Amino acid sequence: MKRSQDHFSRLAKQRGFPARSVFKLQEMQDRFHLVRPGHSILDIGAAPGSWSRLCLESLGERTRVVAVDPVEVSFASRYGERFRHVRGSIFDDAVQLTLAALGPYDAVLSDAAPATSGASLVDTEASLEIARRVLELAAGSLKPGGNLVIKVFQGGTEAELLRRMKGLFARARAFKPAACRRESRETYLLGFSYLHKNPKKT
Repeated sequence: MKRSQDHFSRLAKQRGFPARSVFKLQEMQDRFHLVRPGHSILDIGAAPGSWSRLCLESLGERTRVVAVDPVEVSFASRYGERFRHVRGSIFDDAVQLTLAALGPYDAVLSDAAPATSGASLVDTEASLEIARRVLELAAGSLKPGGNLVIKVFQGGTEAELLRRMKGLFARARAFKPAACRRESRETYLLGFSYLHKNPKKT
């Protein structure tokens, strides 16, 4: 079903979510059941918070979300102990230690993306650098059987990243939700049922 570029943005605002990205996760959840009530979830690149809020509001009181982003989220106090925001970069050693201490997680969800420069190759490589770090974090903090979502820009070596995921999960695939803008090169790599192995660093 076709949608205007602004359809999802208007719909997100009507439903009280800060960004259209909520519908990307909603579609993936509807199709693949990535997270379940009572899960412990790590949300990487969380600001402004649509994915965290969707998980907290749709999965019940037993669900816990740890969100990480350099930018503060405005609703941090709304969910009490169910929500924890770690402010900082996933490339920071102290942040990584904090995230590991707050785990393990049933799912790691990443909508993180670099600040784009307009240079396709530069932006793609920056996106892949983030995606590789997300995969490393997931391999160190996911529970066996856990699921992973990573946003990545197409046009680089994302096929190699997907190949690595296929060795770490029972199943892995790429998926582009309908809420992605038509001109966008973003897609998502999904890993299902973590096998509890350690990826080789690149």
